Amino acid sequence: MSNKTKYKVGSIYFAIFGLIVLAAGVVELLLGVTGKSLEWSIMEISGEFLIWRGLILFCSGAFYLSSIKNFSDIHKQARTVMASVMIWLIAGMKIFSMILESIPGGEEGGWFNSAKGFLATYSPPYIPSLLLFPFSFVVIFFIKTLEVSEEKINMSENTHRQLKVGEKYE
Repeated sequence: MSNKTKYKVGSIYFAIFGLIVLAAGVVELLLGVTGKSLEWSIMEISGEFLIWRGLILFCSGAFYLSSIKNFSDIHKQARTVMASVMIWLIAGMKIFSMILESIPGGEEGGWFNSAKGFLATYSPPYIPSLLLFPFSFVVIFFIKTLEVSEEKINMSENTHRQLKVGEKYE
């Protein structure tokens, strides 16, 4: 697959993903402002940092959407990386809090949680950032694609520089 095709697919993927992230951010912001919560299937939108999570997801979605035009440009890909890192930060904080919540045994229990109680803390519902987390790793593929294409460009530039005056490039 050519790089042009890869960047076109990436542009479409991040346009759709950006709209989903932006929508999740808007919903979290609206629920945070109104003080309500929402639980739908395996997703839960509630908590004390709802407005901040919503604002970060909204900005992340906006960064994704602003990077889709001319996606092969390194500056546009940097925006995509920045948007992904924003999701990684929120999801990472939630994963860290889930790990810390799973260790103590609770009010009526002992110092440490039982195996059943430990695993129960990792069951749904999840915040939207955790559901978006694995889909944001696609950006790593495009970073690797950019590195490979830059290496090819650098190799061809070095080949041209090594030719002596009057020699033909084959």
